Amino acid sequence: MTIRALIFDFDGLLMDTETTLLDSWRAEWQRHGLKLDPAGFFADHGGDVSESRYAALAAAVGAHYDREVSHRRRQEHRLALNAALVPAPGVRAWLDRAAALHLRLAVASSSPLPHVGALLDQAGLRDRFEVLATGDEVPAHKPDPAVYLLALRKLGLGPASALAFEDTPHGVAAAQAAGLRCVAVPNPHADHARFGAADLLLTSAADLTLDDLMIKIK
Repeated sequence: MTIRALIFDFDGLLMDTETTLLDSWRAEWQRHGLKLDPAGFFADHGGDVSESRYAALAAAVGAHYDREVSHRRRQEHRLALNAALVPAPGVRAWLDRAAALHLRLAVASSSPLPHVGALLDQAGLRDRFEVLATGDEVPAHKPDPAVYLLALRKLGLGPASALAFEDTPHGVAAAQAAGLRCVAVPNPHADHARFGAADLLLTSAADLTLDDLMIKIK
């Protein structure tokens, strides 16, 4: 069946919010004279894991740790880092070509709509996407396929008519569990060796034109 829609993950794929997340936590550990071990920092599932991260920092700091102050400071730092973000290399070219090909566009993200929408607005991309399906609309996060199934319902399409794009192994698993073929573009903190299940693996959205990508994925 002909591909009629492209469904994109958001964090780490359209914009590198994974690095700003890690950097905001690194800075908070450094404020306490500590060093964050990045091993295991990124979860193997979507959704918010902040509480476990704060618990780890609290255990390292000790009784004088103020979680409320720490959270507010880290959030402000991350917002400042996010304010400088632009779309990942190659993304605008893909979206421009998708529009020329009359392909419908959607986002399927485990993050909540305020986060996704604000950064798409910042990048001037929100109007490109007909559908936003986000984690605050579904009961389970990736690798559960719920958010992809929601995106497909909003598009009114079956999975054979759409192609997914992901930056994590659990994102690829979610897309494929929804019946979608999936192109993987790993974020800077993802292990490329874990993307064997992807239908196509790229190092960057700038690796291929959208036309060449569509030929390879058929």
